[in-house]
Amino acid sequence: MESIKDKVAIIGMGCTKFGELWDKDAYDLVIDSAYEAYEDAGIDPRDIQAAWVGTVMGSTATQLSAPLKTDYIPVTRLENVCATGMETLRAAAYALIAKAYDLVLAVGFDKLKDIGYGGLPMAVQSAGSEKWHPVFGSGDSAPGRYALAATRYFHQFGLSREEGKRTLAKISVKSHHNGFLNPRAHLRMEVTEEQVINAPMIAWPLGLFDACGVTDGGSAAILCRTEDAKKYKDEYITIKSFGFSTGPGMGKVRTDYDYTHWEETQRAAQRAYADAGIKDPRKELGMCEVHDCFSIAELMCYEDLGFCEKGKAKEHIEAGDFALDGKYPFNVGGGLKSFGHPVGASGIREVYEGYVEILGRAQKPERQLKDVSLALAHNQGGNPGRFICSICIVGAP
Repeated sequence: MESIKDKVAIIGMGCTKFGELWDKDAYDLVIDSAYEAYEDAGIDPRDIQAAWVGTVMGSTATQLSAPLKTDYIPVTRLENVCATGMETLRAAAYALIAKAYDLVLAVGFDKLKDIGYGGLPMAVQSAGSEKWHPVFGSGDSAPGRYALAATRYFHQFGLSREEGKRTLAKISVKSHHNGFLNPRAHLRMEVTEEQVINAPMIAWPLGLFDACGVTDGGSAAILCRTEDAKKYKDEYITIKSFGFSTGPGMGKVRTDYDYTHWEETQRAAQRAYADAGIKDPRKELGMCEVHDCFSIAELMCYEDLGFCEKGKAKEHIEAGDFALDGKYPFNVGGGLKSFGHPVGASGIREVYEGYVEILGRAQKPERQLKDVSLALAHNQGGNPGRFICSICIVGAP
């Protein structure tokens, strides 16, 4: 199988502020993110030859064509639950590699504050259909499934209730600190470990500050083949690899499923590392943006992405290894936890964080990492035992 390393360039990106954007509608999110990407790439919107739009709560491809007034070009709407955002980039990249198009647009967005739920609904309705499809399954919920993962992890690796809860709290404190420094993040506030530990409970041990919020936002990317990138601008990044894995979904019914690892993340990472030529992610990756819908999800990623041994995350968390100034910076933008999670936008937003860090464009000096040449973005949908995982590694040309 031929590697895609360095064959596709991202020459422009845009990202709205995430938050409770009551003064904007879904079209505004598409327009704002796409036009920032157009300006960044230095292109005329009419030069775009095809586009992909990722949204969970949106409807059809006209969610992009109508606000952007595209001129009858192909537009495809994608949805793969929380892994939706990365799917738009993957589709756009492979279309370029196939030489079907020369310049394309990928947009992700969702306007979740308008749906009337405090969190994601238990079911979603397909466009043009009266049928509702379960998101998590009958009687199930995302907090409940991730709480099972957390309690099993505590048990399997010998953490007391207090140790486990405080370990997760340290992750949330770190994420909120990073988000506080990020002017586009939704929940821009510092929190203490005691605030996290004593917050209202959602599903034990996961409290209010262990869960990401319901958010509005949009993100966008302009892509071309790397051989053409210099036609548009001198500063850009290239895609080193994608790793994609969809599990058989048997975890919730198998009695031997241990809840303490994400098999889909492990498989996707193996493929992404191999394609990018990465031998040791701890030495070669400058940062990771991962799908931390809950604090326990980020902890699992430390281990499943190869940054520490199984059951050893607590030691690295206490040492500050995953902090902004640590050995292995994770969720430097604040993560889903603090930056927010408008489902369709998150995958592109995670790549956007790598884009600004690699190009030295972090909005504040204290947010700018040193010597980042490779960044990993991890987008995951579903729940423990039933995941879809997509990983994208980007870097300097």
